Amino acid sequence: MARARLQDVAERAGVSLATASRVLNGSDRQPGAQLVERVRAAAVELGYVVNAQAQALARARTGLLGLVVQDISDPYFSTIAAGAQAAARERGRLVLLASTERDPSAERDAVAAFAAHRVDGIVVAGTRWAADEDAALAVELAAYEAAGGRPVIVGQPLGSARVVRPPNSEGARDLAAALLDQGHRRFVVLAGPERVATSHERAGAFADAVVAGGGDVVGTLETEFSRDGGHEAGDELAALVRDSAGEPLCVFAVTDVMAIGVIARLRELGVEVPRDVRIAGFDDVPTLRDHVPALTTVRIPLEEIGRRAVLEAVDEGAPGEPTVVEHEVVLRESTRPA
Repeated sequence: MARARLQDVAERAGVSLATASRVLNGSDRQPGAQLVERVRAAAVELGYVVNAQAQALARARTGLLGLVVQDISDPYFSTIAAGAQAAARERGRLVLLASTERDPSAERDAVAAFAAHRVDGIVVAGTRWAADEDAALAVELAAYEAAGGRPVIVGQPLGSARVVRPPNSEGARDLAAALLDQGHRRFVVLAGPERVATSHERAGAFADAVVAGGGDVVGTLETEFSRDGGHEAGDELAALVRDSAGEPLCVFAVTDVMAIGVIARLRELGVEVPRDVRIAGFDDVPTLRDHVPALTTVRIPLEEIGRRAVLEAVDEGAPGEPTVVEHEVVLRESTRPA
């Protein structure tokens, strides 16, 4: 049986093709209520399926938003995605998701694909990279914006896209102050690669605040910006702990997942937290609810970040100043002094 055409619906309802199109493709120019009901009833009777491309042309929008994250398996990004999905549903939008495995070129490709599908807004969530690695993405976002799209960055600014900025430096400074107030004086920073802007912001602000408060950063370990990166750094950190004389070291891992990874490896090596070393993270990802020991961290509202990014993507107004979210230092068992 042939699929019903829009022309068939118009003939069954006794209206013009243009009227049937306005009703079924969501045009703002709707006929009277009786005609609308007649057209919809005819479409149901015939099993007519709406053409999404025609609908987008009639509405001048697709109802779709693109969300690009760097690793959907990371609870940081999955929680942001959950907030974005919730906000989009409330506004009658559907989110298309791309996960790039922390590959800058894959970010650019995802944005290009979403732009080609005429999505109404694109949210790119994640740390920015070195300038040369971000250049292609900046060009793609600028072209998308010039064509009428609304790009949003969750992280560091890039081009003229709207920005929702996590409080990386502010949170790291406040965490350092809280740990110094607990009595910690000797610190190790577990950081990501230098090209990772988020790690650079958090590690730099933390170290500066420690020194300003009279503490000492005795070492910085650089590893991959992930749980596995933290795990791989465990052997080197264990050596530092065993060589340390006097008061225990306090470690700042620039993400919770890195902290979780390094704690797991230390446990395998017989180094216990907080007995032998104290560890803090950053983000307060949901998986911490079940982690032992409970992890000291900087809580940022990840779902709210996703929600705000979607609001920026659907807002018809001109871009304003970057939206900066709040934060809170949460002291838990992992940094508890003896």
